[in-house]
Amino acid sequence: MEQVRFGIVGLGNMGSGHLKNLFAGKVPGAVIGALCDVKKDRLDWAKEHCGDADIAYFTDYKEMLVSGKIDAVLIATPHYLHPIIGMDAFDAGIHVLSEKPIGVYTKKVYEFMAKAEEHPELTFGIMYNQRTDGFFQKMREMVQGGELGELKRCVWLITDWYRTQAYYNSGGWRATWAGEGGGVLMNQCPHNLDLWQWIFGMPKKIFANCAIGKYHDIEVEDDVTAMAEYENGATGVFITTTGECPGTNRLEITGSKGKLVYEAGKLMYTKLSVDEREHTFNCPEGFKLPDRTTEELVIESGHGEQHVGILKNFTNHILNGEPLLAPGMEGVNGLSICNAMMLSSWTNQWVEVKNDGEEFWAHLQEKIKTSKAKEDSGVVFDTEGTYGNK
Repeated sequence: MEQVRFGIVGLGNMGSGHLKNLFAGKVPGAVIGALCDVKKDRLDWAKEHCGDADIAYFTDYKEMLVSGKIDAVLIATPHYLHPIIGMDAFDAGIHVLSEKPIGVYTKKVYEFMAKAEEHPELTFGIMYNQRTDGFFQKMREMVQGGELGELKRCVWLITDWYRTQAYYNSGGWRATWAGEGGGVLMNQCPHNLDLWQWIFGMPKKIFANCAIGKYHDIEVEDDVTAMAEYENGATGVFITTTGECPGTNRLEITGSKGKLVYEAGKLMYTKLSVDEREHTFNCPEGFKLPDRTTEELVIESGHGEQHVGILKNFTNHILNGEPLLAPGMEGVNGLSICNAMMLSSWTNQWVEVKNDGEEFWAHLQEKIKTSKAKEDSGVVFDTEGTYGNK
């Protein structure tokens, strides 16, 4: 194969953005083979944008999958459809790159993963574009490489996801259990939840308070405070909301050998001269702190190539075997944390992060039954403004 022919399902905010990047030739070795959307006006826009290019257009993604026009599908539909379309793609012999989140509930995502395992010859990726960010890559490198020593705590205060009521009113599916499957955790925070576990590791259990419609007239969560525990005894705190202004975005990671703080585009590193555990039990003075130095780490790559970077990596994996930066199988990790937070809030109990997903699914079903999403609102296939990036 000399080039990868992409088919995009869903031409809303994200899908149209991916179309523009691919059509502009920003991804060497990749071309657009086909486009699909259930909305005629979105297809009309795409035809106008792409002009006379040799691209096939579809309103039924299943027809696109078996058309012979594509090698890979990029799924940019509402969340519930990601696993469904992905599994159909694997059965059709098509590589899969899914937008985030990988799904709404882990029970379905486990089916998705099982289907992927049936097709090891096909590539499975997820659009975790924040993994291309040089700051987060450096934090992961240092944490995983042991430069911070024994991990103690991870605190992410990310309250700069501000949204108005007009944002939530912009779609009948938006901020509903039936349409989106959740609020700030499901829509705004999938990248943060992924990075949390990608850098610091998967927590063992979660306790959370997810406030429903605290700052907006919506039926899902818009304010979350969660605590996490890890196998080694480390702890974590994750706080987020769409109802706070001005907001903060501060990620702080502490270990026995030092601390990393990322905020406002700066990564600060405090290094202890001696491991804190050793200092604690060997220092004869009761109040003496270990000697330490603090420096700003300069990241030459900056925030990376983001969406284009993932598209390049996915394409190069198919063509040249380049290791995937964001394997689709890892999409379940952040979603597991998300589901655990919601389930904890609903049950007012600590929840084991790794579970079969059945209890969360049962609770979600009850939420969907009383969801305000209208039957005729296009809640399932509406692709306009689904992902709400800042």
